Amino acid sequence: MFFDNAKQYSEIDQRAITVFGMSGVGKTHLSAILRKNSWFHYSVDYRIGTRHMGEYIVDNFKREAMKVPFLHDLLASDSIYISSNITFDNLEPLSTYLGTPGNPEKGGLPFEQYQLRQEQHRIAELYALKDISYFIKRAKDLYNYSDFIADTGGSLIEVIDLENDNDEIIKTLTKNTALLYIEGTDDDAQKLVDRFKKAPKPMYYRPEFLLKKWREYKDVHAIKDDLDVDPIGFATWGFEALLNDRLPRYQALAKRYGYIISSKDVATIRDGNDFNALMLEAISDRK
Repeated sequence: MFFDNAKQYSEIDQRAITVFGMSGVGKTHLSAILRKNSWFHYSVDYRIGTRHMGEYIVDNFKREAMKVPFLHDLLASDSIYISSNITFDNLEPLSTYLGTPGNPEKGGLPFEQYQLRQEQHRIAELYALKDISYFIKRAKDLYNYSDFIADTGGSLIEVIDLENDNDEIIKTLTKNTALLYIEGTDDDAQKLVDRFKKAPKPMYYRPEFLLKKWREYKDVHAIKDDLDVDPIGFATWGFEALLNDRLPRYQALAKRYGYIISSKDVATIRDGNDFNALMLEAISDRK
């Protein structure tokens, strides 16, 4: 969805924006501000963790609980139940399920199991992105929201094919929303790497990229057995490689299909009026 000019954006009855970019540039922060200013906030990661991977996540909790005799008997008799308390701001249940490959004694998953969960996430993300068009209508029909923002995860760029003009997800997003890239700075990227090193979290990798980096990591560290891999070591090493691989593809997506604002400008947004002013600038600036 492109606008002929900034005036068209100002006059449109219902705005629908999909924000994308690397983790930490302010996508969820922006969406939370707009939610307080009468925008409907659709979180792709939340939808993944509730609708499309909710059973996997809860079953994993139950699997661990069943190892405890006391909880085993209570679960087996339906005396207690376990649920996931995932929220827009706390996606830990999803992250915990995805995990990291490596030594089980250090909290890692067998590589084949990790690959399975990665594939589950890929499928779930595709469904969650396709759900956006439905939620735009739902937000208007059910809750009477005129404006809509879709807050995507950093792995959006991993589940689309930039070389395919008929990519189903790109067509869905551009037909129903305006794509907005929040462009981070080099400083943002370094801060993200530093933050990740202090508190690693699971990530989604394209299958071929995961295999490549898994083999490279083992070669660099002279590791033969998958179970000897330090899961935190691989996660930290792989994250920086993944970030560098994603950045040019984010930029290519924005150049072809969207508008661009900077993470520095996002940090100045206080309300919906501030955001709309930035959108007007981005529309005017697009060449």
